[in-house]
Amino acid sequence: MTKQSQRPSLPRRTPQAGCAATAKVQEAVAARDDLAAALSGAGIQLPVMDVRTPWPDTDGGDGARPARYALVHLGVCSAPVAHALAAVIRNGTSR
Repeated sequence: MTKQSQRPSLPRRTPQAGCAATAKVQEAVAARDDLAAALSGAGIQLPVMDVRTPWPDTDGGDGARPARYALVHLGVCSAPVAHALAAVIRNGTSR
């Protein structure tokens, strides 16, 4: 086996239209959208925000089971955006 074949595949990205989304994926998409809106309100935009699901679980057949969890992937940002994000977090708002 080569090193390349030993690596696990990357997590799947946000499900496309027509794909059945689990409650966990729907929750992560809603959280991503909520965070994006809050950041936008503070004048910050992260260039890449996505939802990732874990590697597919298989039940022995060729079908994959629904994802057990999903993660909000924040992507990368420039140093000025990171400083702006840190300032917003540092200053915070009380609820």
